[in-house]
Amino acid sequence: MVPLKRGPWRYLSDRDVLHAAVVAVLAVVLTGGLVWVAYAAHVWRIARRSPVVPPGRMTLLVFGRRLVQDWPEHDYQQRLARALALIRQELAEQVLLLGGCSGGRISEAAAGAAWLRQRGLPAGTDLQLEQASVDSLENLRHARSLLQESGPLSGGLPPVALITNRYHLARCQWLARRLGFADCVLVAAEPELRLDQRYVLRLLLESGYVMWIDLALRWARLIGHRRIAARLS
Repeated sequence: MVPLKRGPWRYLSDRDVLHAAVVAVLAVVLTGGLVWVAYAAHVWRIARRSPVVPPGRMTLLVFGRRLVQDWPEHDYQQRLARALALIRQELAEQVLLLGGCSGGRISEAAAGAAWLRQRGLPAGTDLQLEQASVDSLENLRHARSLLQESGPLSGGLPPVALITNRYHLARCQWLARRLGFADCVLVAAEPELRLDQRYVLRLLLESGYVMWIDLALRWARLIGHRRIAARLS
């Protein structure tokens, strides 16, 4: 499987992405950083308050992460462990593992499936792999297509639980709502939010990302830039 390019550097030659980045930077400068603080508070609030169990049986969307020697690293293992616990509690209608090949010989989704089976994935679990994505937006876009193909003729999306680390939840929620997942809930991989230097940095980076895409969409609507808006749908 050919590794897919991922990470922010792959966007440096993209005019629309650079356009959105300039808008975000100007917003930070003109507000003296207050706009970033507001987004950081939003990301932190979601990270702190999100539950670890959905309200009922739902389709579980488990976000992948870059592998280490073709095996899930710590954060990805936390996501998988949460999904496995919910499967054992019979709270999973079906399970979609999301993530393409990010540098190793196998996809993130395939590595996640191997991890689950190694730890006793219950027989009969409806497990599907999405192996064509390189970021959270593509994760959800491809998951939407898979669910529409396997769902009712109306093409409606089922209720879904988005499973990922607490620092990543706000971004996933924003993207899911933008992509039409009207009935979605957040499920945190970690039992609770514990702040250390690494985690604070993660939260700050995620708040910057959420600010970037949210301001990009607002700006695109304001000036009638249909191409930027379409790329976030």
